[in-house]
Amino acid sequence: MTTQTRLHILLLGLFICIYLLPLGIRPLMEPDETRYGEIPREMISSGDWISPHLNGLRYFEKPPLGYWLNSVSILTFGENGFAIRLPSALSVGLSALLIMLLVRHACPRDEIWAGPIAALVFLTSLEVPVVGTFGVLDSLLAAALTLTMVCFFLASQAEHGSSRRRWFLVAAGIGCGLAFLIKGFLALVVPALTMGAYLVWQRRWRDLVGLAWLPLIVATLTALPWGLAIHRQEPDFWNFFFWNEHVRRFLGGTQEAQHPESFWYFFATAPAMFLPWTFLLPAAGIGLRTSIRGHETKQLIQFCLAWFCLPFLFFSLSSGKLLTYILPCFPPFAILVSIGLLSLLRANRFRPFQIGAGVAVFIFGLLPLAFLLIQFIGLGGIITPYAKTWQGLLTLAGLLVMALLPLAASQSKNWSKKIILFGLSPALLLCVAPFLMPDQTIEGKSPGALLLEHKKEVNADTVILSDETSLRAACWYLQRADILLVNDAGEVTYGLGYKDAEGRLLPLTQIRAKILAHQGNIILIARARNYRQWIPQLPTPKTIDENGQDGYIFATF
Repeated sequence: MTTQTRLHILLLGLFICIYLLPLGIRPLMEPDETRYGEIPREMISSGDWISPHLNGLRYFEKPPLGYWLNSVSILTFGENGFAIRLPSALSVGLSALLIMLLVRHACPRDEIWAGPIAALVFLTSLEVPVVGTFGVLDSLLAAALTLTMVCFFLASQAEHGSSRRRWFLVAAGIGCGLAFLIKGFLALVVPALTMGAYLVWQRRWRDLVGLAWLPLIVATLTALPWGLAIHRQEPDFWNFFFWNEHVRRFLGGTQEAQHPESFWYFFATAPAMFLPWTFLLPAAGIGLRTSIRGHETKQLIQFCLAWFCLPFLFFSLSSGKLLTYILPCFPPFAILVSIGLLSLLRANRFRPFQIGAGVAVFIFGLLPLAFLLIQFIGLGGIITPYAKTWQGLLTLAGLLVMALLPLAASQSKNWSKKIILFGLSPALLLCVAPFLMPDQTIEGKSPGALLLEHKKEVNADTVILSDETSLRAACWYLQRADILLVNDAGEVTYGLGYKDAEGRLLPLTQIRAKILAHQGNIILIARARNYRQWIPQLPTPKTIDENGQDGYIFATF
């Protein structure tokens, strides 16, 4: 068995251990995972696969492909956390395969290490496993965009007029259309920025049109059937989706945009998201200066620089920001780091790598000490993360391995082992992370155990009241889509604007009368802090249970 074969087996094992085996261990987290479970559940229950609904209300924030994939997973594996997270995890695996395919075809034939190393960088960059093992749509979008970018670059390298070029352009268009069906017009902007910048850099002026028209047509045809169907069924969809979910999110001020942050937000937070490879960026940059001299590698480096920088700047210009937005930047980052490190180490220039690994050892070496102070001694009034000793010890083991492997990498004489050992440094911590969800996080983000404990008290005629914070979990765990909202509409504000949703939102002034009218057959699910504020306006509950002071309550009246 060759060393490269062992590396491929290592990558497969790493993917299985980090991304697949732990998927069903931790409880679903509010608000994202329960949302992306409940909307597909309602699609399955209602048979309406065109218009997304949440709690029976129109929910037009995203197109349906992500919901469709989750629905297929739920139909296959049941209504559980594993099913909700599986499409996201498989998307990471698809992105890693596409990265290896791109590097294999774009780099010189003797560069057999670049693809697997790039996949290793991608799979172990902190944000990728954090998002990829979570039930959200960002990994699906990143995979579809990666397919688009890879196929476009391979088409741009193919002979003009060849069938190879046409088929790669068709595949790029399909990827773009799928990305559109996951998150909308963002799927058009990101590829256009990247491909346009790359072709201008290459001074291929004619290809700006020649390589664009076929993918654009194919992308349109891919998304058109659902686009026409949703317009026929819900004529206002495109108006809300375009102006609210795109224009307002990108251009809206701090009062309008969701999650408003400054322009520098991603610049400040990205170094942590790219760990552990952030420490080796200077070394990789030195290696890229050498690699860019080769014609084939130069083109790939230029493409990946455009692929990384333009979307990164675009997302930075947006008024609303979440860390998950920059996930499409991780594939080009992985490729650039791989090419740079290989070029550097194969030239026996070890010193830049040694410096980066040494800094990693120092920083990571401080983490076990900080954790010991917080968990077992207490520091600055911080509540200890874990009540169970084994969780603390497992966390400590993961942190120690994360510090020791970069040390082993710096001492190794073999350049390939140096990269692999360094890349594996967070692997243990990532594998066991689902077991290590802090108690406070579970209390504040996961009401599932509380709701399941009392599910038997709910029947088809029970009137359910919920605050906006608890709505998605209440719908999912109690399998209801007719819950009455209390006081605040939150993300279902738009859906409540339709006539068939009248009476689904109740102000606090009406809650007492509603409870008294259905006394003996009504329950309230809410965050504990909200319930404490509402107590003066509520009747005395018949029973009340909670999962913690900062968690959720389940009250019957």
